[in-house]
Amino acid sequence: MTYRVAVIGAGPSGLYAVDGLLRANPDLHVDIIERLPTPFGLVRAGVAPDHQGTKAVVRQFDRLLALPDVRFAGNVEVGRDITWDEACEAYDAVIVATGRVIDRKLGIPGEDLQQPWGPLVWGSWRFVAWLNGHPDFRVGPDLSQVRSVAVIGNGNVALDVARVLAKSADEMARSDIVPEAAAAIAAAPLGDIHVIGRRGPEHASFTGNELAEMGRLARVVAVTDPTDLNVAPPSSDPTPERLRKARNLEILKGFATHQPGSKPITLHFRFNAVPLAFRPGEVELATAGTLPADLVVTCIGYDGEAFPRQEGVFPVGWARRGPTGTIPTNRTEGHAVAKEVLAWLEGRDPKSGPDILPAAIDVAGWHRIDKHEIAAGAPLGRPRVKLTDWAALLAVAQGD
Repeated sequence: MTYRVAVIGAGPSGLYAVDGLLRANPDLHVDIIERLPTPFGLVRAGVAPDHQGTKAVVRQFDRLLALPDVRFAGNVEVGRDITWDEACEAYDAVIVATGRVIDRKLGIPGEDLQQPWGPLVWGSWRFVAWLNGHPDFRVGPDLSQVRSVAVIGNGNVALDVARVLAKSADEMARSDIVPEAAAAIAAAPLGDIHVIGRRGPEHASFTGNELAEMGRLARVVAVTDPTDLNVAPPSSDPTPERLRKARNLEILKGFATHQPGSKPITLHFRFNAVPLAFRPGEVELATAGTLPADLVVTCIGYDGEAFPRQEGVFPVGWARRGPTGTIPTNRTEGHAVAKEVLAWLEGRDPKSGPDILPAAIDVAGWHRIDKHEIAAGAPLGRPRVKLTDWAALLAVAQGD
């Protein structure tokens, strides 16, 4: 008999685990259970819409979904349609690849403040999911009154948020940003974007290419205060981390020579600026007083939903290590977890219980969505125009 493995979540970490399993044991049967009608997790909903090169990894994943012993079960939620106990009982092993998609809070006054046009503070997951057309996050911020934005965070997610807000419509033309978000950004009266680091520039986790891109945008001048860059140089050891930090400092020193206001939008990099409170139209910082902000996007990490911690359950990706790393990190870890699963299964008798999955969106349904979105994007010169409504996604998937 064949072992049956359930993978809960169809993002990169789960799909790389499937790849690792089937490379080592092609006789396995794998069910990929996903609460959305669409696969690919953060690649579809979390990678910035203008970074299409990163999203191209889905071509590998589509080949996995086409394998005969892989079953995609979209629009099936564990906890709603089946229970965790049922999954653990029915499958020989369960891989949890649910990620972490709950925005962390700073825990300071005003974080839940409402302005006349909506919330002042948005978490980065909610904000980027809106840009990417996630059906749970169809409503984004009203940008019609937003002249100054504060982006709290010193990693690549903060750069993604700032960059998409800063880019011109022409620069976003080949992206898959949802049209409503693109139109709102293009019409916003933006003049200033502040990327605020709570620690010094030597602690920023930007990658050099992402940071350097901020200095090449058509309608934006990137600036920083040179006094913020007076930090001890990284150690002389030629490690990748040291080289990354050294390059970041060099790029930021270049930004320090730029003149604010020389382009329509000024992008300010601020460091050692701990937010103390949010008030209507402003952020109070520990070292820099108050800063005008009609919108705040916090990019400070994510938490996840609970899942069983028991024998035969194997977390992978962010569910395992927290919200760190890149897509290649998920590949390495996914293959390692696959080895753990196969070692655990060795010598055990396969289970022979019934199929517990309810009616689901299968891979053919996903392909209908995919073709529909690509066709909608073609006249506009875009990779796709995403379906963002649950009912529309399900109707297209089911061929209605």
